[in-house]
Amino acid sequence: MPSESGKKLFVGPRFRRIRQQLGLSQTQIAEGLGISPSYINLIERNQRPVTAQILLRLAETYDLDLRDLATADEDRFFAELNEIFSDPLFRQIDLPKQELRDLAELCPGVTHALQRLYAAYTEARRGETLVAAQMADREGSQFDANPIERVRDLIEANRNYFPELETAAENLRDELNVPTEGLFTALTTRLREKHSILTRVMPVDVMRETLRRFDRHRRQLLISELVDSSGRSFQLALQIGFVECGAAIDAIVSRAGPLDDTARRLYRITLANYFAAAAMMPYQAFHSAAEALSYDVHVLAQRFNAGFEQVCHRLTTLQRPNARGVPFFLLRVDNAGNVSKRFSSGTFPFSKFGGTCPLWNVHSTFDMPDRLLSQVIELPDGTRYFSIAQMVRRPVAPYPQPQPRFAIGLGCEIRHAAKLVYATGMDLEKVEGTPIGVNCRLCERENCSQRAEPPITRTLILDETTRRVSSFAFSNAREL
Repeated sequence: MPSESGKKLFVGPRFRRIRQQLGLSQTQIAEGLGISPSYINLIERNQRPVTAQILLRLAETYDLDLRDLATADEDRFFAELNEIFSDPLFRQIDLPKQELRDLAELCPGVTHALQRLYAAYTEARRGETLVAAQMADREGSQFDANPIERVRDLIEANRNYFPELETAAENLRDELNVPTEGLFTALTTRLREKHSILTRVMPVDVMRETLRRFDRHRRQLLISELVDSSGRSFQLALQIGFVECGAAIDAIVSRAGPLDDTARRLYRITLANYFAAAAMMPYQAFHSAAEALSYDVHVLAQRFNAGFEQVCHRLTTLQRPNARGVPFFLLRVDNAGNVSKRFSSGTFPFSKFGGTCPLWNVHSTFDMPDRLLSQVIELPDGTRYFSIAQMVRRPVAPYPQPQPRFAIGLGCEIRHAAKLVYATGMDLEKVEGTPIGVNCRLCERENCSQRAEPPITRTLILDETTRRVSSFAFSNAREL
């Protein structure tokens, strides 16, 4: 069935991902679009084209930005494939970029399988062959033995948005019917009266290295005195998520397919954390406030009694149809550059097998801990983003333990930046962006004084007579 332009559009995998992100069955979306479920099935299997009218009806019915939804996953999958096939292992294969884009668009499952296979290969290459073999005997692949990456993939596949948990959290707040400042008391009462769970804030010498512990036998939730007020409310909401939303969480986990026990437990904890944040910052109220305040993170934190990191994380989840927020990405790093958290509801190409670019000012926050930094960054392909960054401190550590510090980076594509208070007065079309790369091993920018290693796609050039700005010189020609 041709479109208005006469071109047949076969976008089955893309259409299926849109449906799954909406949390709809084939029958439900067919009813919404006024077509038969069998036709939806044929579209998703690429056995029938989708017309422009159907795409427009999809966008109108579910308030979708088809440009974002149609390209975000493909861009992420393409970035992953490009990173994998830049490895010297594939040096002799001349693989055109267009073929990688075609693969990312038409075969996302193959992309995911290749990413898992490459992850297992890199782990083995780092000298963990014995561990990989042991895990293979038990579970199958070394990638499966890394539950953090597995769960990160599941979060990204759902665009960090889980409508069942959003609805449950809003229902909870409606039932409690208390302002933000009364949330801790209301949650404490609910746990005690509905679930016979007593909440106790305990001294640090009793809790020692533990910030939260649920004593099943005594039915007590113990929270360390080191946890601040927003953290205490979060821990109470987390416990309610486990006891009241267990069925919803298990249903989401079951949709993920086979998971080993570690990944399954981590996914459940992650989803309970998601519910806790949604309970503290209910979707509609938080989205409305974010839009009205031009995404001022500090004011949002004050209004919802939440921490800077909690608010930034919550901003990456605003993907509800008819009430979408700016599609943010988030990164958390320590002062050694280790990435401990990354989420993206947009198209930022995070690297799965390396660190971040030192020219991104998220690293500068450790030198200016009381300042929020903003920056326009530009990737080698010319894509521009606007980001803010600030250092945060985790729960207080008793002396003489070191105070945990992390840097939070929050950003979006430059086309969304005008909605942010941090870009007020900036000419976003003319402002010069800081040239960064995904990481050094994939970045082909020359003469970078911050370069830690040469790109794996170029041949290293060594010259005893010359010292360049960069510690590494390399050829202009891509290695094949």
